[in-house]
Amino acid sequence: MIRRAFVWLHRWAGLLMTFFLVLVGLTGSLLAFKSELDHLVTPQLFAAPKRTSAPLDLATLVERAEASVREGRAIRVALAEPDQVEVWMVPRASPEAGAGALGFNQILLDPWTGKELGRRRWGDISEGWINLVPFIYKLHFELALGMTGVWILGVVALVWTLDCFIGFYLTLPAGGGGFWRRWKPAWLVKWSAGAFRINFDLHRAGGLWLWAALFVFAWSSVYMNLWDTAYTWATRAVFDYRPVWSELAELPKPLANPRLDFRAALQTGEQLAAEQGSRQGFTVQREIGLEFDAERGVYSYNVRSSRDIRDKAARTYIYFDADTGALRLLELPSGQYSGNTVTAWLAALHMADVFGLPYRIFVCALGLAIALLSVTGVYIWWKKRQARRLSASRRRKAADAAVWSPPLVSPIADQ
Repeated sequence: MIRRAFVWLHRWAGLLMTFFLVLVGLTGSLLAFKSELDHLVTPQLFAAPKRTSAPLDLATLVERAEASVREGRAIRVALAEPDQVEVWMVPRASPEAGAGALGFNQILLDPWTGKELGRRRWGDISEGWINLVPFIYKLHFELALGMTGVWILGVVALVWTLDCFIGFYLTLPAGGGGFWRRWKPAWLVKWSAGAFRINFDLHRAGGLWLWAALFVFAWSSVYMNLWDTAYTWATRAVFDYRPVWSELAELPKPLANPRLDFRAALQTGEQLAAEQGSRQGFTVQREIGLEFDAERGVYSYNVRSSRDIRDKAARTYIYFDADTGALRLLELPSGQYSGNTVTAWLAALHMADVFGLPYRIFVCALGLAIALLSVTGVYIWWKKRQARRLSASRRRKAADAAVWSPPLVSPIADQ
């Protein structure tokens, strides 16, 4: 009875998730090589490396961007790639108007000269190739539907996480002895069999061999989409977890004009990073970004440090008051709080930003495998549905034949 209930749950959970898992699987495969794809599609947005000179500091890059867009104000600057700087901007007069008033929300600069490389409304595919990779990211993260898509994929991720355990349970042999002997076929694909059996084996064996990776990606998807609800509740039940959104409360009213400009904020961030590095036992390797958060009234200074886990992106953040420069929070990706360390690893694994090229190839292949598992699941359901319908049709015909039976003696013979 329990097994039958789990079969029903696995079937309908899989059917409801199919479209979403195929989409995120395929887009995730592409995003495993996001940087390479972006360089291939939009080479004009990246600067030619200048080995003999150092990149400009973040404050100077902000000043260059604001000088070229007088009506705009920078809220974030980041060395997203070694050969590209992202500066996010809002209208100076009405920041809440967003990209609509400026016509763009992101300007891209040469890290060494501050020269403008391009502008875009990030993720707006109507602008063409310049937004192809950001649009793929938006599809992957939010179905290109904003917060509605974030919540939809968050619920899908939660169902996917639970279904990982249901699917694993259904591969186990029911009752009897010789457990390992009877479980072994579940790990194999019988290539000499027919189409249905091959699809069934691919679905079952693929899910088993990739189970750990599937669970990591399902649960990390819950983190990325339901970060302040399901993920936080579950993680806090097991680990010491202190996410930024719970440690830094939003202000009653957004801070419109901080006393510290970007240059003063950069100096404050550098000073706090040096102080905290000495106290907490980490070294700052290079600066990555600086962002003003009006909702919380803070600047976040992002650096790559000796505590970082990821290969490219840095997760060491120092948050300080945008008016006074007082330290508000230090966020380290490892060695600070156990829950934060686990979360940092989940994010790094999901973003294919650890273990170099071999792991990125694996993540690319895993995205394809997720799509394959979804498609084979639908195929199995469809074939079983056809078989059930055929069986029901035969039972109806047999029942009809039993109700009506021909006379034993021909009426003509009676005459």
